[in-house]
Amino acid sequence: MTKRGIDEETGEFLGPSRGEERRAALAVLELAARMVEQPMARLMQMPVSEDMLAHIATAQKITAQIARKRQIQYVAKQMRKEEAETLDSWRALLDFDKQDVRREIAEAHRIEALRDKLVDGDANALTQLLGQFPQADSQHIRQLIRNAQFERQKNKPPHAYRELFRVLRELHREPPAAHD
Repeated sequence: MTKRGIDEETGEFLGPSRGEERRAALAVLELAARMVEQPMARLMQMPVSEDMLAHIATAQKITAQIARKRQIQYVAKQMRKEEAETLDSWRALLDFDKQDVRREIAEAHRIEALRDKLVDGDANALTQLLGQFPQADSQHIRQLIRNAQFERQKNKPPHAYRELFRVLRELHREPPAAHD
């Protein structure tokens, strides 16, 4: 480890400042806390050593708040022994996961909004949907819309409403048919 201070010959600072070291340590502590929150199956898919998995598993088993915090700090201490590239790859994998979840939630909200428009009787939304997905079973979708409207009017359980969501979600997951 390099000595902190100022080089007498060049006048340059040697090594990171205490503030930089503290910020780096806090970043590793935050990474440790995020990894402890992950399911073990997810962690086993990541390039994490067996020793690190054991430390994380121990932290996951602890329910007492102070003891869990102490174990997370220990996990962070062990993580600081890892290479910076390894820690960066773990962060990237965890961040990638978050982006996927956000994308899926946004897509579900768009589909819910489309379903609500269809059930509210927006013919333009149905025309656009069938134009975007010509392979869609228009008769089945129209039947689901009518059934969902009936369920809403009669205060019945929303079976067709939910089925319409499932059909729309499947349509959005398959690639649109090519136009000839």
